Amino acid sequence: MPDLPTTLLAELTYRCPLHCPYCSNPLQMAGAAAELSTADWKRVFTQARDLGVLQLGLSGGEPLARKDLEELVAHAAAEGLYTTLVTSALGLTRARAERLKQAGIDHVQISFQDTDAASADRIAGIKLGRQKQEAAELVKSLDLAFSVNVVLHRGNLDRLEEIIEMAAGLGADRLELANTQYYGWALKNRHLLMPTRTQVERSRDIAAAAIARHKGKMQIIYVLPDYYEQYPKPCYGGWGNVYILVTPDGKALPCHGATQITHLELVNVRDHDLGWIWQQSPIFNAFRGDSWMQEPCRSCPRKTQDFGGCRCQAFALTGDAAAVDPVCTLSPRHQLIEQALTETTAAPSYQYRRLEPLGAAASGEA
Repeated sequence: MPDLPTTLLAELTYRCPLHCPYCSNPLQMAGAAAELSTADWKRVFTQARDLGVLQLGLSGGEPLARKDLEELVAHAAAEGLYTTLVTSALGLTRARAERLKQAGIDHVQISFQDTDAASADRIAGIKLGRQKQEAAELVKSLDLAFSVNVVLHRGNLDRLEEIIEMAAGLGADRLELANTQYYGWALKNRHLLMPTRTQVERSRDIAAAAIARHKGKMQIIYVLPDYYEQYPKPCYGGWGNVYILVTPDGKALPCHGATQITHLELVNVRDHDLGWIWQQSPIFNAFRGDSWMQEPCRSCPRKTQDFGGCRCQAFALTGDAAAVDPVCTLSPRHQLIEQALTETTAAPSYQYRRLEPLGAAASGEA
């Protein structure tokens, strides 16, 4: 019997005003007509709480695109879930922020692209202006817990110090510095997003100094750039160990990238209880334990630390989801990573995230 999950990420919609070329959403996205209804999401939240989940993330796409967001927040609060709104903050008005606070939102995480306006606009695919800064000021004025998330890549890594001080200046309680993870849209743009080794080494020093400098004032999480690491990261604490993601159209997944593993049998919360999905579904059991592991993982003492690395990355790069994550220097396919580090392009021309066609609005609830 697997341990109980602690976290549910509810991707309420794929609709989003931004077009970031590193987006974790899949290349093929369901339109609004396929989204779960209000009643569906409420049922999922209740089942998650019954299963032991403590933390709920409401993301997308842009969750503010859901007209029923306040109702969903209120239901989550009634279930006792600590609820975080993961948002671009575009469209977050004072009136809506006040309604969300009244409904019971606990924490707001706002994504920022860069401190340089032109670079931020280029990544977002639209002109941002000061919308995010004004939304951050609004969240702080309502005395809500507030985090900043910045995805790091070649285009903004040289401004890491400025990014950290921007977050501190906004009064962030927490700053997540997330080096780009190369799945989905980011994999398509890897040759444009991949930082240089010099950038990565410098950023490690800057992040370490900032963590010490801001200790007790702003928590800083630095997500390692695993292409430059000796060993892979323990993706989501291991496959099906602590984390459930539900997509806008109801697919239940162990992680963001699981839909790209083509041989997995996908399950949907419209058809199955979340408890059955967690405990018995083939997809959540596919890479639990170590019986699926190949050598050198199976006999490696690190297998209880990094769980063999990322299954989605292994599949994306090798075509075999059970293969050793090529990031690991012990992998027989590590040359794939070494090759990727040399495949850079000087003048970025991103393939931007697009949701086309959008699809019709879901029965009055999205």
